Amino acid sequence: MSSIDHAKELLGEIFIMGFNGTELSDDTAAFLSQARIGGVILFGPNFEDPKQVATLINQVQDCRAGDLPLWVSVDHEGGKVQRFRTGFTRLPEASEIGRSDSPKLLFELSEMIAAELKAVGVSVNFAPVADIHSNPGNPVIGNRAFSSSEEVVSKMVSAYVRGHLTGGVQPCVKHFPGHGDTHVDSHFALPKVIGQIEALRDREFRPFTKAFKSGCRWLMTAHVLNPNLDAVYPATLSKRILKDILREEMRYTGIIVSDDMEMKAITAHYGAEEAPRLAIDAGCDLLIYRTEAATRHAYTSLMKALEEGRLNPDRVIDAAEISMEMKRETLFPYFPVDETRVSEKVGLPATASWLKENFSA
Repeated sequence: MSSIDHAKELLGEIFIMGFNGTELSDDTAAFLSQARIGGVILFGPNFEDPKQVATLINQVQDCRAGDLPLWVSVDHEGGKVQRFRTGFTRLPEASEIGRSDSPKLLFELSEMIAAELKAVGVSVNFAPVADIHSNPGNPVIGNRAFSSSEEVVSKMVSAYVRGHLTGGVQPCVKHFPGHGDTHVDSHFALPKVIGQIEALRDREFRPFTKAFKSGCRWLMTAHVLNPNLDAVYPATLSKRILKDILREEMRYTGIIVSDDMEMKAITAHYGAEEAPRLAIDAGCDLLIYRTEAATRHAYTSLMKALEEGRLNPDRVIDAAEISMEMKRETLFPYFPVDETRVSEKVGLPATASWLKENFSA
């Protein structure tokens, strides 16, 4: 098999896809299976209660090609960014946790969060936020950050990572190389920051480095442009940031996943056709698309780029293989969730009491 044919065969593995509804439609199931999509991301509209989402996740996993399961991911930070609510333990905001200044408490909380997510079949949580809240006017990070102190953020991120790994769910630190000092929301515009590499090494990079040392093997990029690092591309599309800095200088060897590729920071400046090719070429291993329609469009555009020689097939193969290898290591063998026992593990009164005792959530 040629490298192009092999890349085409593996192309679906590099996508994390959102979709509509609380049940899996036949069309969505067919696409997941036929394109061999690597994983899904669930949002509030996919969720009614713990048992329902466990059933939905089992339906998703029935679409897997071969033995390897799909990644099932969610943004479950706490506070305003908690997709699963009814029936799940309500979580405090990161800033509130940071004020406790107790990595020990956060380790216990993180382990509990992971246990609830694992009970319904989630394998990846896009948390913790490793950004430092250095700009009080930041419209998107704010209370999602543990602190404005690098030292506090670093030790809290480490505790969160270790708790999740103990609980059996992969944590994903975000948003590299730092989203804490931005003035606009990347959902709607392209944020720009001006920080010299020396200052970033001494501050913004440190929570990420601490996370790696604690065992974190997932990292999410920021759709943020820093002209001092790359004058043309934001981190998600930047070889300089993802390859030269993250891979070579910081020696990160885990998965690099993009933030949502449908955000205006990307689509309004780099185009829906070119952006996925640029992201994979820059060093992203997985691409998040919050809708099925955009996933299908990006899948088709990357297939065309492979056929026309505009995308290196070896880069696609490498990206897919880092995902599949980690699945073999962390998700295999796969067993469906026992939907009848979810209530025994999620939203327990004892957990709520513990939270009330230790935090004001």
